[in-house]
Amino acid sequence: MSEIYIEMQRKGAYLKVTAIDADTAEEATAMGPVNDPEGVKRLAVLKLKNKLGQGSSGSGGQRPSSGRGTLV
Repeated sequence: MSEIYIEMQRKGAYLKVTAIDADTAEEATAMGPVNDPEGVKRLAVLKLKNKLGQGSSGSGGQRPSSGRGTLV
């Protein structure tokens, strides 16, 4: 995986974290409590990796042939 840029914005009691892949410019966002910035950051990065197909969860969900939804 290439570099990941992290953007953090405080919105009241919540923290919005956006993880951006430097090569593809794909991004994923997570929101959580302001008192756990590392947890929210970790979630945003995991969501980005999942979006890019580099998730660490074995099989993950499978898409049906119609392209709608995810089988779990």
